[in-house]
Amino acid sequence: MPRTLARILIDDHLVDGDPTPGEEIALRIDQTLTQDATGTLVMQELEALGLDRARTECSVQYVDHNLLQADERNAEDHEFLRTAARRFGLWFSKPGNGVSHPTHMQRFGIPGKAMVGSDSHTCAAGSLGMLAIGVGGLEVALAIAGEPLWLRTPEVFGIRLVGELPPWVSAKDVVLEMLRRHGVGGGVNRILEYHGPGLAGLTAMDRHVIANMGAELGATTTVFPSDHAVEAFLRAEDRVHDFRPLAAEEGAVYDLTDEIDLSALEPLIAKPSSPGNVVPVREVEGEPVSQVVVGSSANPGLRDFAVVAAMLAGRQTNDAVSVDVNPSSREIFADLTRMGATFDLITAGARIHQAGCMGCIGMGQAPASGRNSLRTFPRNFPGRSGTPEDSVWLCSPETAAAAALTGVITDPRALAEKLDLPVPDLALPERATVNTEMLVPPAAPEDARHQELVRGDNISALPDFEPLPDELDLPVLLHMDDDVSTDEISPAGAQALPYRSNIPELARFTFTRIDEDYPDRAKDTGPHAVVAGDNYGQGSSREHAAICPRFLGLAAVVARSYARIHWQNLANFGVLALEFTDPADLDRLDVGSTLHLRGLHGLGKTRELTATDDDGAEYRLTHHLSARQIEAVLAGGQIPRLAHRD
Repeated sequence: MPRTLARILIDDHLVDGDPTPGEEIALRIDQTLTQDATGTLVMQELEALGLDRARTECSVQYVDHNLLQADERNAEDHEFLRTAARRFGLWFSKPGNGVSHPTHMQRFGIPGKAMVGSDSHTCAAGSLGMLAIGVGGLEVALAIAGEPLWLRTPEVFGIRLVGELPPWVSAKDVVLEMLRRHGVGGGVNRILEYHGPGLAGLTAMDRHVIANMGAELGATTTVFPSDHAVEAFLRAEDRVHDFRPLAAEEGAVYDLTDEIDLSALEPLIAKPSSPGNVVPVREVEGEPVSQVVVGSSANPGLRDFAVVAAMLAGRQTNDAVSVDVNPSSREIFADLTRMGATFDLITAGARIHQAGCMGCIGMGQAPASGRNSLRTFPRNFPGRSGTPEDSVWLCSPETAAAAALTGVITDPRALAEKLDLPVPDLALPERATVNTEMLVPPAAPEDARHQELVRGDNISALPDFEPLPDELDLPVLLHMDDDVSTDEISPAGAQALPYRSNIPELARFTFTRIDEDYPDRAKDTGPHAVVAGDNYGQGSSREHAAICPRFLGLAAVVARSYARIHWQNLANFGVLALEFTDPADLDRLDVGSTLHLRGLHGLGKTRELTATDDDGAEYRLTHHLSARQIEAVLAGGQIPRLAHRD
């Protein structure tokens, strides 16, 4: 049977298992990506695994999230990561080089390779024809150590693109249309594969925008063919030798299908506070705006900044709007400056920040409470911006620039008509300002083995977790609805993230966006459970959202369904992830109930168990964990499981 591109990539890397949707498989991994918000734990896990040197073709440690140095903690973590990269044989990208995803695409991405990253937006590399999957840090550590990636085989969702994008509509509107149609759970346990004649008008960086936000649909990853657009991108980066044509085989059949007529799209925007809350911009025109932020891995291309500069050139931004520009890489910042666009942005009133994630992860640029902030970012979960009562909207660069000029949400087509604006004719350079010297290559083995890891006082040891007992009596401490994000479980932002290497301190922030008393109640209670609705744990891959609750005594989560990465992270750190057989049972359990679980050591033989509460009411529960995952949960997590195995 003719194969989809996703299936070709899976077959090329398959080392174990049956690649039938739903079945567990193991894949050989060629590359890994880590960033500083998750990388410190990965380096500690490499220590715990006793790794001598990375066994992948290419592994890169980026510093792109926690760039604000308000005190010593972030700077000390950066030094820890630098020395750890040297010790274990990784490339190192220092602060200011840029967001990991576009920088990796520029310097290391190769069509046909398989990559895992400890960042949920690792899937952006699918724009180059890579099989790139965001996972928890421990799985990245295992991949660096030469172990395969285990996952449930996804379905392949084929999206056929036809037509051509009209003026004032861009790639962000394509993925917002996918979110409008399918919501934040529409890609769970699926690979999104784009194909069709509409691809001809999308550059590699356009595809990056779409692939990046596949994470917001919950997708395992997104893949695009490696074609003329990828070849042109690699040529501009002086890496055309890495090009390899890849596409689905003629007549390939997809598990699910959809079609988007690009010519029929209009400017779209995601309202607060979910990427899936998408409407046409024209429906919300006139809403006042106090902040516009351009940048992030979701709109990282030179074109995305240049179109904003062209729209602002010779004009002044509205005096009620703070316009912030976060270049996505040092290379793109250099190209933007070389073509004169940085001058246009500065003179128009924009504030230029360093290349990095910045406000996307809540590290600076927090908006005023209750004021609308328009961002070219991937996520707008409640409080993610750093402001508890935020009002963040997600949009294209064109829509962001229109609001920057008018002070209200404005359809860029309406602005163009009012001001008689021509469609920007962007004279982008054919060759990028390539700077290979900004990246530190792996140290020679004889030098690496003598490298000491430089640890600040804020770096704690990984906690040890006890094996799962056969019986548990668990008070329910939280009752939550659908789509709880990892930002709500373990918050990002300038207050919490500097403790990313210090689990006892970071644990004090756990679930505080849902219940500020949870950390104290959890410590006083001991082993406990939480219950939730569908898509529990959506969003970031940060394994802190599993480790910190586990540190505070969380033994089990019972939900209607889970987001893929967090579900795996729970198993990795010994938290039992159960599901309601009858979704209505969620409403029968509330804070104050106690769940009695028995026969847990037999979960490897059955997918079902019956729990009771103090009144004797029964709850039929199930799980979808593999035998390997059950073994890890029973051992107290993957690290003790591997230690016991050795």
